[in-house]
Amino acid sequence: MMSQVRGWRAAACALALVAPLIGGSVAGTAAAGDKKGNPVHHVGFVSWSDAGDFAAGSGDGTAVDGGELVIGTATGGRTYTDPFGDGSAVSYESASWTSPVVEPGFDLTELVASWNATTPAGTWIEVEARGDSSLGGQSKWYVLGRWASGDGDLHRTSVPSQGDDTASVAIDTVVTRTDVTLANWQVRVTLLRETGSTATPRVSLVGAMASAVPETKKLPASPSGGAEGIVLDVPTYSQETHIGHYPEYDNGGEAWCSPTSTAMVLDYWGAGPTAAETSWVDPTDPDPQVDHAARYVYDYAYQGAGNWPFNTAYAATRGLEAFVTRLRSLTEAEQFIKAGIPLVVSVSFKESELDGAGYGTNGHLMVIVGFDANGDVVANDPASHLIQSNDEVRTTYDREQFERVWVGHSGGIAYVIHPESVPLPPAPAEANW
Repeated sequence: MMSQVRGWRAAACALALVAPLIGGSVAGTAAAGDKKGNPVHHVGFVSWSDAGDFAAGSGDGTAVDGGELVIGTATGGRTYTDPFGDGSAVSYESASWTSPVVEPGFDLTELVASWNATTPAGTWIEVEARGDSSLGGQSKWYVLGRWASGDGDLHRTSVPSQGDDTASVAIDTVVTRTDVTLANWQVRVTLLRETGSTATPRVSLVGAMASAVPETKKLPASPSGGAEGIVLDVPTYSQETHIGHYPEYDNGGEAWCSPTSTAMVLDYWGAGPTAAETSWVDPTDPDPQVDHAARYVYDYAYQGAGNWPFNTAYAATRGLEAFVTRLRSLTEAEQFIKAGIPLVVSVSFKESELDGAGYGTNGHLMVIVGFDANGDVVANDPASHLIQSNDEVRTTYDREQFERVWVGHSGGIAYVIHPESVPLPPAPAEANW
């Protein structure tokens, strides 16, 4: 399952079936090079996550309770028929919060929103984004997710077929048309509950990563970031041990690179699901937390378990803070490892492009858990060698090769998942976290 985001889509986790990269909008608006002629990777991440932050935006019926957005007085409403439900129309009342306009300091070509929320029964949220288009005027609101933390009331989903002259939405990413950019951006989160209910979603974080990252086949080698010899004790889970499990969630484990990676990081933080929560999983299945993650990150429109913000939103329901961003280099990634924070990263490569993988992929996710003494990448690769064993997951990859298939191919997409008690490393001047 492919999309136009940088020519491929990591969510498919399609192994050993490498398609050629197809130039997306970024190729038509590549940033100028630096003084050495190297392409400039512009990335900016901004989020709002407490009462002071939310006061900077505009609420329409929302209130702040305990530092979280909630429905104060419902000011809107809609009738929604879940396209993956039983066909019944349900009446909802709503309130919304709109962020300030963010000026990233560059003309952006892609945007991925993130949110951390919980939604009691009968409630859900919708997240949208817009910006000022280089074609003139403000774009429409693009829907980036209709989401619930459970799956008893609403089938969480991306929204296809939203394209216009300014941009389209590739699953979870606003992607501008070739030679079109956005000068700024806003996000809006709408909180919905069944009409007559007093329940409310609770949103603890909402934000977005904007970027203008040029396609590039060659990257300058990144310098050491000081994490040589640091390897975090992240448990190893293979997606291959889940082949055939619960095919209603993207055909089972063969496509579960993203939830498997997310599950590894959750268990590293001691935030995985309890035995009671995974009691629905066949008791003969190994690592039921992987099956659980696949179920609760699944995007019904995309029919995949690799929707980036759905994965981080699931991680946040486990009591963590989580968001999607892009990193510019392994040097930046090393700062997270030094802070004790593993990273889930999105890569694509031909088998010949990453020594030791033993496969090629249109798009795949794995966990950077550290660096060896030479600065090479130590990764928990859930598809390592395509062998059905957790013992084969930990792999060391050549630094230069890994950086090329990560930063060069996905623009450095990463899930940042951590407890609030573990601070992020200091951000660079053009802050991407």
